[in-house]
Amino acid sequence: MGASRVRVALAQVDTCVGDVDANARLVLAWARRAAEQGADLVVFPEMTITGYPVEDLALRASFRRGAERALQWTARALADEGLGDLAVVVGTVGEHASGRPTNQAVLVQHGAVQARYDKHHLPNYGVFDEYRIYASGDDVCVVDVRGRKVGVVVCEDIWQDGGPVSQMDEAEIALLVVPNGSPYEEGKGHVRAELGARRAREVLAPLVYVNLVGGQDDLVFDGGSFVVAPDGTILASAPQFVEHLLVWDLVDDDEAPSTGPTAAPLDPDEEVYRALVTGLAGYVRKNGFRSVVLGLSGGIDSALVAAVAADAIGGENVVGVSMPSVYSSEHSKDDAADLAKRIGADYRVQPIGPMVEAFQGEMHLEGLAEENLQARVRGVTLMALSNAEGHLVLATGNKSELAVGYSTIYGDAVGGFAPLKDVDKSRVWALARWRNNHAVDRGELPPIPESSITKPPSAELRPGQVDQDSLPPYDLLDEVLDAYVEHAEGRAELLARGFDPEVVDRVLQLVDRAEWKRRQYPLGPKVTALAFGRDRRLPVTTRWREP
Repeated sequence: MGASRVRVALAQVDTCVGDVDANARLVLAWARRAAEQGADLVVFPEMTITGYPVEDLALRASFRRGAERALQWTARALADEGLGDLAVVVGTVGEHASGRPTNQAVLVQHGAVQARYDKHHLPNYGVFDEYRIYASGDDVCVVDVRGRKVGVVVCEDIWQDGGPVSQMDEAEIALLVVPNGSPYEEGKGHVRAELGARRAREVLAPLVYVNLVGGQDDLVFDGGSFVVAPDGTILASAPQFVEHLLVWDLVDDDEAPSTGPTAAPLDPDEEVYRALVTGLAGYVRKNGFRSVVLGLSGGIDSALVAAVAADAIGGENVVGVSMPSVYSSEHSKDDAADLAKRIGADYRVQPIGPMVEAFQGEMHLEGLAEENLQARVRGVTLMALSNAEGHLVLATGNKSELAVGYSTIYGDAVGGFAPLKDVDKSRVWALARWRNNHAVDRGELPPIPESSITKPPSAELRPGQVDQDSLPPYDLLDEVLDAYVEHAEGRAELLARGFDPEVVDRVLQLVDRAEWKRRQYPLGPKVTALAFGRDRRLPVTTRWREP
């Protein structure tokens, strides 16, 4: 007779860092849902009890004690609700015998903690450079669920060749479960699936990959949980960017692997757009805001940010402010008003001419100083509305502008969150097109006016100004930036690619001189493999210049 079937539930949930009591109640609620669907085992993401990533909160003994109390409450509450037989794998912060914090996966069952596993491998790159939770290097964790051997490892443990997964060969496990807190990067889903298949093949058993979902500071977790067979077949998968309970059956040893629901892959532009929405929604909600405010210039960047904000928290919670100066064109003001009407935003007009004139009457500025004054008056206006009414200010700059310093400190760079911080200008246009087409496909009014997409970008700080007066065309600029910033190529490599020397020298000079501005820019959702402030930092004080 074959071994017992085990119904597995993958609880793809959205947690909040530090809210250990709410996270514990979340585990209870989703475990209840899993039990209602007949689950024997429910797996939650990495560090569900604490939220993720906790960064240096893990170094506080008081925080670790709070997490442990919440974990013990969860175990008792499950039993009190009649769910004691349900095997629950949940992540939390633990404590090594030395007193150092550890990243743990815990098995809770029968009203108590039955097993603990400390993550072996901790990353030392990109997202988690400052994440100092220690690895204990304990033996592999194999638990019994209805007579079946289930191996447990955590996130980065499966990224290491020769790691704990390789030690499970002799255990002859029936299933490998992997709680994850894997941040979103464009194209990362394929990498995860291929890696999961490789590890499943290594242990000759299906692999259950459960990922976190939601926004946390400048990280976005996209979910996309899945089950993969040793031959690489995806047996079941969850949708991205939403909480979801995915149920799948581990069948008898002598049966072919069972399949469950599978989510359709997203279009690349839709995937990035939904990452921006998820990141902004998480930041607003988890930091206690109810509304956002931004300057509406009639241009493409502010239009896309407004559309993202409306999708994230509802258009009625978006305050769009037109702040015309003497150089603002009528079409820009018209486009701003049109956009606000389309998304249902609270639209306001606050002319800045009198305020600029008051400054000018005292300071008599000219040239760049006068242009920057206009931007800074707009920044002061938005921050004043934030202070008076409690809105979160959104910066509307994009990655291309941030790369070359095309922003004004204390002007358009003010704000608490920058949704397009990791989106280059070329992608901004593509995302705007996708969002409008998506609306048309659904029989809805496109949120972004067509003229905002097609007209030449301009800060309108002097008569007839357009961005291309001081920058290369954005398609060319983004190509150079991709090579120099994303791929760390130097001047010689760029020239070998065939780029014009004058363009190369101009762009490199702008990028290298703008690091101090980038350090002061607001947080924004990471959607690429290399995001400013999170993955790429250069010395502000340096005399190195590309030869």
